[in-house]
Amino acid sequence: MASSSELRPGVLEQLMPGVHRLVAPNGGPMTGPGTNSYLLGQRRQVVIDPGPAIVAHVDAIMAASGGELSHIIVTHTHADHSPAAATLAKLSGARLVGLCPPALPRQDQSFRPDIEPDDGQVIEAGDVQLRAIHTPGHASNHICYLMDDRRLLFTGDHVMQGSTVVIPPPDGDMAAYIDSLRKVEALEVAKIAPGHGTIIDDPQRALRRLVRHRLQREARVLARLAKAGRATLAELLVDVYDDVSKQLHPVAEFSLRAHLIKLRDEGRVVQDGQHWRVSDIGLDD
Repeated sequence: MASSSELRPGVLEQLMPGVHRLVAPNGGPMTGPGTNSYLLGQRRQVVIDPGPAIVAHVDAIMAASGGELSHIIVTHTHADHSPAAATLAKLSGARLVGLCPPALPRQDQSFRPDIEPDDGQVIEAGDVQLRAIHTPGHASNHICYLMDDRRLLFTGDHVMQGSTVVIPPPDGDMAAYIDSLRKVEALEVAKIAPGHGTIIDDPQRALRRLVRHRLQREARVLARLAKAGRATLAELLVDVYDDVSKQLHPVAEFSLRAHLIKLRDEGRVVQDGQHWRVSDIGLDD
């Protein structure tokens, strides 16, 4: 399996027989080299995460599949993963698979699935079988897809190579995200095909690292609050994320808020207007 090759937008690359990757030309601080669109099947008739509605990328997917797509599958409906689905469905007649977008900003409201899979449901897509694994956290409608015969898991933005995942409330949920990471870890998959970055060859190690990172960040939030007595989100951000570039602090603020909401719901911190403080329960930790 090609797991360490350089990601090149617009270049179709075979990762293993029946699994190809096509990187969208939407590289940036949040997307890395770009969104990974995966084409599956011997005739490349299934696409996972068609990406943004960029004409060149839509044309590349159509060319790679010969225009004979049978299923277009999305992990979630953020703007870098699903908007091309509607155009591709019109061009190819393919069926759309995924969960409807929440009625919130930054969601692709053009996505209207033909199939909304239940957790654990097997999707028969041409000569490919994929099992839907509901993984809320980064987004409430996030689904990973498992190719059982390869033990290959397509994780969208649930797990990314080379970076942690932003958890943006109100749709993002830190408690759900950590639970979903543990759920995926229990699957004991062989490889992870992420929505951004290269193939992850040691999924168990990567998943344990992600859970550990989130719990360490949570402990840091509690420690900083206990020391300060009370603090605003902005005051906490500078302290809790002092190991992160200030250019990324606007993004880190989403995850910090998600951590605080989780701790508040567990009764470990208290919100007083714009300020936060550790509760008596939190002080006992």
